Amino acid sequence: MTPTDAGSEETGVRAAAVPAASGGRPGGAKFLTGSLMRHVAVMTLTSSVGLLALFVVDFVNLFFISQLGDPALTAGIGFASTLLFLNSSLNIGLMITISALAARRIGMGRADTTRALLGEVLLLGIVLSAIIAAIFWTFAPQWVELMGGSGTAKDAAVSYIRIVAPFGPITVTGMVCSGFLRAYGDARRAMNTTLAMAIGNAVFDPLLIFGLDWGFVGAAWSTVIAIILMAITGVVPILRHYGGFAMPSRESFAANLADIRKIMVPAVLTNLATPVGGIIAFRLIAVYGEASVASYAVIGRIIPLAFCLLFSLSGSIGPIIGQNYGAGQLGRVRGTIDRAVIFAAGFTLLIWPVLILGVDTIGWLFDLPAGGMDLIHAFAWVVVPLFFFNGLLFIANASFNNLDRASWSTWTNWGRNTLGVLPLAMLGSQLAGAPGVLIGQAVGGVLFGLGAYWLTRHRVNQLQRI
Repeated sequence: MTPTDAGSEETGVRAAAVPAASGGRPGGAKFLTGSLMRHVAVMTLTSSVGLLALFVVDFVNLFFISQLGDPALTAGIGFASTLLFLNSSLNIGLMITISALAARRIGMGRADTTRALLGEVLLLGIVLSAIIAAIFWTFAPQWVELMGGSGTAKDAAVSYIRIVAPFGPITVTGMVCSGFLRAYGDARRAMNTTLAMAIGNAVFDPLLIFGLDWGFVGAAWSTVIAIILMAITGVVPILRHYGGFAMPSRESFAANLADIRKIMVPAVLTNLATPVGGIIAFRLIAVYGEASVASYAVIGRIIPLAFCLLFSLSGSIGPIIGQNYGAGQLGRVRGTIDRAVIFAAGFTLLIWPVLILGVDTIGWLFDLPAGGMDLIHAFAWVVVPLFFFNGLLFIANASFNNLDRASWSTWTNWGRNTLGVLPLAMLGSQLAGAPGVLIGQAVGGVLFGLGAYWLTRHRVNQLQRI
């Protein structure tokens, strides 16, 4: 395979358009025909189950830690999870990379090249993850202090990070395998990878925290066990049903590196922006005391659970867009984006009243101090409906990553998590205290969500004029 063959240039897309239009359907390209809304719904629902399972890991950890009755420990796991999401950014970026590149090649009728691509992305991921794990282990105390952590909360966060971080290479293996399965439209097996992680965490958290009386450390080791289960569940179906992993050769790696780098670097940078925004917000919230930090940590776990369908749009519509882009079917690309927006709006309208009715239950469930409940109320009444605009940003990111504009994801996500957080959250803090920080963040999401969606429409129009 030459570098030209490995590329994802628009000329390659045009070449693939002819057989697709004449009725050909490359092997494995299941999204080139059929109802787009059905494809969006099925991929999003199954992806959300897997993603929900991943988020349940953090939620379950936070719930059981809250039962220990110490708000400092609840705050500690909030600090730790926010910092560890920096490492998750690499995992998610690599999952996006393999999903986008493999889906596009499947759409172009070149599914035979995906095994080599998988081996190369996985090798890169393991090496990079090992380096990041060493950095996390070494500098965990300084990073927690930078976020405003101190005392018991800081000590708990550092111990959690130093147990979980070394298993980053195993985590990246599970995530990359999940992205590969999703590229083929194998939603069920992709879902099972993260579902295994959640089940493992749900089983071992109470066993280690309370059964063996390991306390906070038990939550960390429970997460480690869950990570190992996720990786096993991702590797096995690839070995059984997709021919396994092709060992990277120097020639293949050189041919594919430009394509990998073209998506991987922007995708990783894009996902790094989210924890950076979280760190900024945590620093602003920390000045209001442990009650506010604990409540903000709970909100940080509720958002992924409540909006898992919106979060999953970024991963679920990517293969649909990628296959149709690879086949030159730009009308179906536009249709996929439109239906994803409708899906996001409908779900937001459904979840809003549910969270308003559940605010007091949330406070009781996590034993939150009365001083932190004002954040929970601001979240339910004001932030939830505005989260739709974050959904627009997720849809835009998936579109950019699969339409040869991955760098646009980087710029929009970093803008949203810096300019869309710091000045507006600081203004909100001055006007309304800790709840104002939360509302300021949400307003930033509105501005950048609308801007990113406009860029998505612009890119599709640009491609249709070529």
